Amino acid sequence: MDVRHLTLLRELADRGSVTAVAAATHRTGSAVSQQLRTAEREMGVALVEPVGRGLRLTDAGRLLAGAAADVETAIARVEARLDEFRGRPSGHVRIAALTSAAEFLVPDALMTLNAEGIVLELADTDVSEADYAALAADHDIVIGHSLLSSVPHGAEGLARTVLAREPVDVCLPVGHVLAAKGELAPADIADEVWIGVPVGYPFATVLDEVERVTGRPVRVTQRVRDNRVVEALVAAGVGLALLPRFTTRPGDGVVLRPLTGVNVRRWIVAMSRRDRAERAVVQRTIAALEAVGRAAYA
Repeated sequence: MDVRHLTLLRELADRGSVTAVAAATHRTGSAVSQQLRTAEREMGVALVEPVGRGLRLTDAGRLLAGAAADVETAIARVEARLDEFRGRPSGHVRIAALTSAAEFLVPDALMTLNAEGIVLELADTDVSEADYAALAADHDIVIGHSLLSSVPHGAEGLARTVLAREPVDVCLPVGHVLAAKGELAPADIADEVWIGVPVGYPFATVLDEVERVTGRPVRVTQRVRDNRVVEALVAAGVGLALLPRFTTRPGDGVVLRPLTGVNVRRWIVAMSRRDRAERAVVQRTIAALEAVGRAAYA
């Protein structure tokens, strides 16, 4: 049994189509299809079947795709032991990170790891909570977040490490009447105009909780992803917003106030495929990110 065939089946299970597998692995669709046929001949069982204009895994294909994760994890574990035998780990680590988390976690970790011979390749992104897990197909580490759980939606099958617990504060324009308060309660803010986030983004759950606690609807007039744009809108008096404490810049036309009575701390979580999480260089990178996360809240 060729491990490469197992890996191919896993890629098809994760990505859903031959076209997507071909694009991710820098092969043509016909080459992927040919390798699938070769795998079927060697294993003596049908691994894929037609569906519409594409292919999907059969029951046998899904069984082997699931086994691929176990095989790749075992191989990665052996490689990690070899790295330990050779000395400190080195290599290349690809990270996809939530922009606001990358801003405070990655710079210090990158400098530490570079000094150890570990090279980080960073892609910053801002997607809905459920979309972060899918990025693990193409990256060694994905940094996402959730306000509901330490397991972001969709990440149940991935290896996970909590890097930080970050408070999310209410951002107000300087001079707003509520800025005189040291902290805010849901009743204080329920009737304000809000700059929110797109549906499916974690911060939306805070306003949902404010509605539930107060029994009053929250009025969201803008939905914006970029925190710097949100800060500018708040400073201009467009509305209030919820922003992460570690990377928001109070004093530049805005102030931050903690919100009590609802859950306003987010889990920032590193996620990886189980085989990649076994790599010594990935474990060292996660440890460095954890150290920065602890220092930020110290």
